[in-house]
Amino acid sequence: MQKLNVTEINKTDEKYVVACKHTLSEEEIQGIKAGERMLVDSDGLAFVYILEDASQFYYLAFEQNSWSELYEAYKTELLLVVELGNNNLIELSQLHAELDFLLENIEGNSNYGEELETAVREVFLKTVE
Repeated sequence: MQKLNVTEINKTDEKYVVACKHTLSEEEIQGIKAGERMLVDSDGLAFVYILEDASQFYYLAFEQNSWSELYEAYKTELLLVVELGNNNLIELSQLHAELDFLLENIEGNSNYGEELETAVREVFLKTVE
């Protein structure tokens, strides 16, 4: 498992492009594909999108400092892609559906921890109440 930290999310005309900090070679990047699932890192206050190749998983970590941009992309339902180098874009397929599921489960669920639940509510659930 290798962790890739999101550094920024930029909007273009028709999509959001996620940039991340990584040390992957061009050869490694070529084999990576979307894992189509997300996890939550309660201790690190992060949403984690799974990328994978034939031999391992890569955790694309959307830490709390990227949540405002992630929320904008989520509410507009525009395509999100991660750029891993030299215009190699990978669609983060199922991200909206996975985020729907996680947000629904986090709200009012103490299993995720009060700090995460409060932080998620402040950014993602502010218009739901």
